Amino acid sequence: MKKKFLLGTTAAVVLAAGTFGAVSANATAPQAAPAAPAAAVAKKADADGDHLRQTTHLTIEAATEAAQAALKAAEKENQRVSVAVVDRNGTTLVTLRGDGAGPQSYESAVKKAYTAVSWNAPTSVLAGRLAQAPNLKDIPGTLFLAGGAPVTANGGPIAGIGVAGAPSGDLDEKFAQAGVASLND
Repeated sequence: MKKKFLLGTTAAVVLAAGTFGAVSANATAPQAAPAAPAAAVAKKADADGDHLRQTTHLTIEAATEAAQAALKAAEKENQRVSVAVVDRNGTTLVTLRGDGAGPQSYESAVKKAYTAVSWNAPTSVLAGRLAQAPNLKDIPGTLFLAGGAPVTANGGPIAGIGVAGAPSGDLDEKFAQAGVASLND
C-alpha cells in the first residue's frame, strides 16, 4: 500500500512540475513579431533587385536547329553520331540519334553536353584536367571525353551541345562546335 501511495504521489509531483514548467515557459516566452504580408516582401525584393535574377535561355527552336546543324556536319563526313543539347541546369532539351549511331552514343552525347555546360568549357579541355584532378571523372552525369561544347551568352554558359559516336573525340567536338556556330548565324 505504501508503494502505491508513494508512486501516485511521485507521479502527481512530476505532472504538476511539468505543467508548472510549461505554463512558466509560455508566460515568459517572447511574443513573435507578426509575419510581414507577402506583398510587402515581394515589393522589397523588387525594389532592391538583389533577390531576382534574369537569365538567358536557349529556346527549343534554337536547340533543335543547333542539334540538326551538328548532325548534318557529321553526316557530311559520313559519321554516325548522336547529338544532345542541354540547358544551363543540365536538363536535356533535344536529342537526335543519327541513322546507324551506336547504342552508347546517345547517353554519351547527353553527358558530354552536361559536362560542357557545367564547366563552361569544351570537354576536350576538361579531359586534359583529369591528370591534375582524376576525381573529376567521378562526378555523376559527367563524361570527360572530347565532344562537348558550351553555348554562351554574355560570357556565361546557357547550354551545352554534346556529340558522340564518331571514331574520335576530335570529330565529335568539331560537330558540336558546328552546332554552336549555327546559333551565331
